[in-house]
Amino acid sequence: MKLRLHFVVDPMGWFCISMVLFVWLYNSFFIPKLVLLPHYAEGHIPASLVVCYYLASLLCVSALFRASTADPGKLAQDPKIPLGERDNWEMCNKCNMMRPKRSHHCSRCGHCVRRMDHHCPWINNCVGEDNHWLFLQLCFYTQVLSLYTLVLDFCQYYYFQPLSSVDRAEFAVRHELALLRGSCFMGLIMFGGMSSLFYTQVKGILTDTTTIEKMSHLLEDIGPQRSWQQAMAEVFGTRWKILWLLPFRSRQPLRLNLTSRAHV
Repeated sequence: MKLRLHFVVDPMGWFCISMVLFVWLYNSFFIPKLVLLPHYAEGHIPASLVVCYYLASLLCVSALFRASTADPGKLAQDPKIPLGERDNWEMCNKCNMMRPKRSHHCSRCGHCVRRMDHHCPWINNCVGEDNHWLFLQLCFYTQVLSLYTLVLDFCQYYYFQPLSSVDRAEFAVRHELALLRGSCFMGLIMFGGMSSLFYTQVKGILTDTTTIEKMSHLLEDIGPQRSWQQAMAEVFGTRWKILWLLPFRSRQPLRLNLTSRAHV
């Protein structure tokens, strides 16, 4: 599957994703500048801590870019319906197009999305069949980066040795009281919010239920239960678990020989 860029024209979505980028830039710039690099220069911490922080930051922003620009599963204008699957298609009453069951019409994007989970303004994109795995990566790496930031802020206050290259009183007034406390506040908000979102997303995948289906009560019957490896492999498009962590790749649909859940 080729990497296709997908942009949604939505001013509210642009504002939300700008806020997310601001939080990422704030922590990715000030934490290394005020904590990591000065302590590394004085030999208080190993280089691996600095490298790991930048790696987590890179993976986080990469997942954000991919999730916000990846095609979530937009249906073509004139879809070709296989003869054996016509019973699994239905007419959308908003755009008057045929779509597979479990698709949903997004009023923000103006089109139907295959197996749409929800529209997320924070990435200015729908979360659907083709980019759900990227959204999971974004939630995961945001948790990692936020927790890493909180740990570094804590160590700066209570564990790291004082920096000999700066005046302690001036550093506390100019940096700790404002910048690092702001970083702690944003880290707590992001870690708490993303942990809750990540839990609900994983639970939905394991129970084969989208967010829209939960909210709309569109469930009928439950087919054979899948193992968590099978459920996650279908979302990520591969059974290789190491590839579940990499946003720098394309996703190939992985169809498992299981009877899917019936929906109305």
